[in-house]
Amino acid sequence: MTVCFHGAESTGKSVLAEKLARERGWPWVPEFGRAYAEAHGTAFKMADLLAIARGQDAAMRAALAAAPAVLLLDTDPLMTAVWAEMLFGEVPAELMGYPRADLYLLFAADTPWVGDGTRLFGTPAARARFAAAAEAVLVRAGVRWQRIDGDWAARESQVLAAIAAVSGPVRAQE
Repeated sequence: MTVCFHGAESTGKSVLAEKLARERGWPWVPEFGRAYAEAHGTAFKMADLLAIARGQDAAMRAALAAAPAVLLLDTDPLMTAVWAEMLFGEVPAELMGYPRADLYLLFAADTPWVGDGTRLFGTPAARARFAAAAEAVLVRAGVRWQRIDGDWAARESQVLAAIAAVSGPVRAQE
């Protein structure tokens, strides 16, 4: 089962994905776009977003080759589609054409925003717009999704419950 963490910047997706990977032994595919932005900067062109989606997809496919019971995706090309919408006001068909996760967990933008050099949308208005765009992409894609919100403990509890509801009891990998 693939579970994609989705949503606006600075909502705990990466931190929680890494924590669950460490504690539960579930494989985790980190965010390719972060490494890309750190290497190339954040003055993105559409070609950069397409390259990010291809890199993320390749990393996801490589992780899926091991056939894990649960695979955590820090992001996927649908999140890159949200970036395209935010930055350019359009979403290329390519970004909507990648394989989809089994479950998307939409992290609410109800946590403090922390700038880290790769994040661009920190004002309350920009965060609200980003969160709305993230939800709209999930609706447009017709995927199974659930909202995750609240403090850090609540988010973790909601994530584990959502995964269990789809895959059965959540355990560590053997």
